[in-house]
Amino acid sequence: MRLYRQVGYRKTTVADIAREASMSPANVYRFFASRRAIEEMVVGTLLDEVAATATLAAQRSGSALQRLNVLLALISQMHADRAANAGGLHELVALAARENWQVALSHADRVRGVVRPLIEAGQVSGELRSGSPMTLTCCLLEAMDTYLSPLRIKAMSVRPTFEEMMSFCAVALAGEPGLSSGTVDLRAPACAGVAGQARRPKGKSRPDL
Repeated sequence: MRLYRQVGYRKTTVADIAREASMSPANVYRFFASRRAIEEMVVGTLLDEVAATATLAAQRSGSALQRLNVLLALISQMHADRAANAGGLHELVALAARENWQVALSHADRVRGVVRPLIEAGQVSGELRSGSPMTLTCCLLEAMDTYLSPLRIKAMSVRPTFEEMMSFCAVALAGEPGLSSGTVDLRAPACAGVAGQARRPKGKSRPDL
């Protein structure tokens, strides 16, 4: 992991990994079929951290929309922090997303699996509109993709802030016709835990993931 963080995936070789682990390249291949397999393991570890954080956020108190807001803000912030502080690792995760590695596809499934129950809970309570929970899940994630995808997290473009786009999506998801004015309270109730510490990323104002 350290090599990918400091050197980047392009310059990291199996020989480098072997030296780091105090073993021969042949021994590395006893555990991994290829360099790609090593990279998939690294990406899987990083995305597991994101999925675990999202799962904890989904379990906190608050309305469905409040929990969705915190959950998506955390995912966005984790990718943004990695891009800013561990560029080599971020580039590897972005590569996996761009080339549709299985580990990236599985992560996307896990995120949908965390979001969908919140959509369903919001429908049961009357907070969210009726409709296919999976369709609404996919629509929400697609709309927020520019803040959630490692491919787009660093994109320098004119776009609304995270808060603005999430508020737009909340109104679209809301089940009450009276909410068309755009006044949906997404503020999470105060409570302990990492989800309560979410920092929402700011949008970029001008063109230069």
